[in-house]
Amino acid sequence: TLVGRAMARHAGPRLPLIVKNLVPVLSSVFDSQRITTTAFFAELLSSNVVNDLILLETMMDNMTGRQKDPCMLVRMLALRGLGNMASGSPEKVRKHGAKLLASMVNGMDDKDDPHNLVALEAMSSLSKLLDHVEERDIQSMLLHIAIRIRPFFDSEQPDLRQSSIALFGNLSRFSEGHCEVFFEQILNGLVTLLLHLQDPKPEVVRACKFALRMCGPSMGCEGLCDMFLNHLREDRSLHYGEFINNVCKHLMQSYPEMLNRLISTNLFYFKSSWVDIRAAAPMFIG
Repeated sequence: TLVGRAMARHAGPRLPLIVKNLVPVLSSVFDSQRITTTAFFAELLSSNVVNDLILLETMMDNMTGRQKDPCMLVRMLALRGLGNMASGSPEKVRKHGAKLLASMVNGMDDKDDPHNLVALEAMSSLSKLLDHVEERDIQSMLLHIAIRIRPFFDSEQPDLRQSSIALFGNLSRFSEGHCEVFFEQILNGLVTLLLHLQDPKPEVVRACKFALRMCGPSMGCEGLCDMFLNHLREDRSLHYGEFINNVCKHLMQSYPEMLNRLISTNLFYFKSSWVDIRAAAPMFIG
């Protein structure tokens, strides 16, 4: 990746021949060679130089072709390369949006990914791409992605919690027009997001604040939306007990039919391995 970054910056004219010679190596029988080449290509895609040299489509197709590679690291790096297009060639992301989104969804559904490294890369790359894709391309996949990432909110791995929650917040921008469908996903994840404001990892707390601020406008409750915007600013510390007390008042005034669902979801967290979340759940019910 360091070599790729340096060459993109300082040796652009030499890249077409190098890329041409490396493309066959993507089919090498040696994992190490495919990993090295994919890492190099992935880094080149973060620079606009590949667009200037008319290499982008070739490299994008090669990264997409690595999605079925038997080596997990190759699959992960290929997704990273496709995500890097958001900084290297944002206008091409718009053009190839549907294809790129399909690659990210496939990455999240990767069946041979015991540590969820491919899924993690897919989620963080998708968050980068969302700023540049057409709304119509994301709408058809919105529900599938929201359901797919939901289990990661409670992952033991903090980077999976952080990435999935941040992605959920980013997805909520596209919920208009699909408001009822996505609103249901917000309600399904609401207790989890509110409890993880007490997460032991600061980066997860920041992601929860962001996601709740983003989801607020879709919830149809002005008081709740204002609370999320005012109390969940990144730079502001949170008095959790007082905050959750006021949130519950708004929830019961606006959605009284949700009482059973809120209580049953909180009961699940009575056995949480995180002590602050274990404490927050009965406070929420109270």
